[in-house]
Amino acid sequence: MAHFLQAFLALRTPAGAIFGFVALVSLALATGAAAQTANASEQADAAYAPAYVGSETCVSCHEGETDAWRASHHAQAWRMPSDAVLIGAFQGEVFEHDGMWAQFDTLEGARTVTVREKDGVETVYTLHSVGGTFPLQHLILETGLGRLQSFDVVWDVQEKRWFHLYPEQDLPPQDAYHWSGAYKNWNARCAECHATGFEKNYDFQRKRYASTQVEIGVGCEACHGPGQAHLDLVAGQPEVHYQVALTDWGFSADMSEPQAAMEQCAGCHARREAFGDGNPLPGTAFADAYNLAMLRPGQYHADGQILDEVYVYGSFLQSKMHQQGVTCANCHTPHSAELLAEGDAICTQCHSEAGNPDFPTLNLTDYQSPAHTHHAEGSEGAQCVNCHMTDQVYMGNDWRRDHNFRVPRPDVSARLDTPDACTRCHSDQSAEWAADQVAGWFPNGRWTEPHYGDVLARGRANPQAAAADLLALAQDDSQADLVRASALWLLGPGATSLNLQEIGAFLEDEDPQVRVGALQALRSRAAVAAAPYLIKGLQDDVRAVRIAAARAIMSQPAHRLPESLRGYMRQAFQTFGGMVRNQMDFAEAHLQMAGYAMVAGDTRSAAGALTEAVRINPQNVQAWATLVRLTAELRGRAAAKDTLERALALNPGDLTLLSLERQF
Repeated sequence: MAHFLQAFLALRTPAGAIFGFVALVSLALATGAAAQTANASEQADAAYAPAYVGSETCVSCHEGETDAWRASHHAQAWRMPSDAVLIGAFQGEVFEHDGMWAQFDTLEGARTVTVREKDGVETVYTLHSVGGTFPLQHLILETGLGRLQSFDVVWDVQEKRWFHLYPEQDLPPQDAYHWSGAYKNWNARCAECHATGFEKNYDFQRKRYASTQVEIGVGCEACHGPGQAHLDLVAGQPEVHYQVALTDWGFSADMSEPQAAMEQCAGCHARREAFGDGNPLPGTAFADAYNLAMLRPGQYHADGQILDEVYVYGSFLQSKMHQQGVTCANCHTPHSAELLAEGDAICTQCHSEAGNPDFPTLNLTDYQSPAHTHHAEGSEGAQCVNCHMTDQVYMGNDWRRDHNFRVPRPDVSARLDTPDACTRCHSDQSAEWAADQVAGWFPNGRWTEPHYGDVLARGRANPQAAAADLLALAQDDSQADLVRASALWLLGPGATSLNLQEIGAFLEDEDPQVRVGALQALRSRAAVAAAPYLIKGLQDDVRAVRIAAARAIMSQPAHRLPESLRGYMRQAFQTFGGMVRNQMDFAEAHLQMAGYAMVAGDTRSAAGALTEAVRINPQNVQAWATLVRLTAELRGRAAAKDTLERALALNPGDLTLLSLERQF
């Protein structure tokens, strides 16, 4: 069977695409071995690291740390059923919502959930395990083929009641966002951050999981790395040589370096795309294991405030505090994850008249004074977090604070229609009113300075018109690196009007996220001109950058591919394939493969990839619409009509699909 890479390189006309989806999937599954040859260091960790030994091994020598950890949310992130979880639940309670009915019972010592779905199908599940500890606890149910699914009805720990996570959504059983669907799959979407030494182990051919973990819950080794070398070291055992770097204490993660330690937190406390099949070896640099989400619409407001659940790290990277070297451990204790101090004291350990010698750029002043807060002492409005860390509720009752630590900018909110700290309390007033108040209190304050949100908002609306401003924002070294990277990422077609060398210069930037953003911008430039920069990205030391370069190269139409890039196509496919082979249970992976196949003119592979994408996510209407058109091209109008009927059965009344009916 022809290799997808060979066909891609041979394509001069669509007739060159002569093979199907199996070749495309085989590429994704088979390139792991080739990727080992190209980048052996990326694969060495799993085979040549010390063994995991389990958290209980640490107790005898580290009692204080263990006690703090055992009481933490980390230790309780995933637990088996016991008397310590779901207290007050499973006593025959009945919950009904939108045609779905569930009853929670304890039968012969086992906790069971009887679920009657909207379609009338009734099933009894035995509780497999419990995710989370406070303020809510998730039920994890096994539905077959090794699949663990997170049930949408969850337990409110404080109120001792069941509630539905998404009460406004209509989620029938065939919906990908139904609790039994792909987006509620615990193996793929949750377990990595709730376990230690987790491996997803998805079998694409059999469509099943054989997931494993060293320990459920976030144990000691989830952060420090596997402990066998440490035990050997303290016991005086002969030294074993590993192919991964270890600290003087025998751990793969070096917690003595604050920024590197923070990246261990970021692996789970970030909105990101994972490259591997589970937990990377602790100590792996973030950008070698993940692709961090930019300040995307739908995830962040245009001014960088949290919108969707983005898990802290992307917010914190925008902050002035991060730029000055503050890390998670300056506010949170490492083992309990609790705050180092209560209330405003956590802020005044630095923001005070005394300051903190570790951060010499601090302004030394009384930040608790009404002269600063302009609110009465002890009032809600005088609390630091209510102005500088506004919160938002997720999953019904879980309030999360924005770690951007922003100075309130109601002037920006008035322009961009984004949340405003002032009018959250003064709900009878407008953002314009709040902006006037701030201007009166602080005539020379931060509100007089430009805000990156204005540029990002213009870039979201019209990247071509905002191209020069986006480039200038990316070139402004005073801005946070994630802001600069997001400006480049937003450029899109706007990059065609800019100086190519100015965009290419970002590939020398110290921050890998900026280099990723630059490669995204270069996708819009002619491959013959951008080739030197794409090749440079493909040779980068950081995996996230190499993957961004591979995607940029693979997105180039075959007939426009210059000779200078053809010799790098195999490496691009290996780089991309080494990642996507771990994502074969994600509809998004198949959508990417479909896109690259269509660019290559290989409609058969594209149709196969889209077929798998809509099997995983039947509600992706755009994928269905493209699949209908490709089916017509490959198999005729009758087959396309059958495909359209399947799409409409799963998405009744959808206007995009209904508009296709007239064509078939």
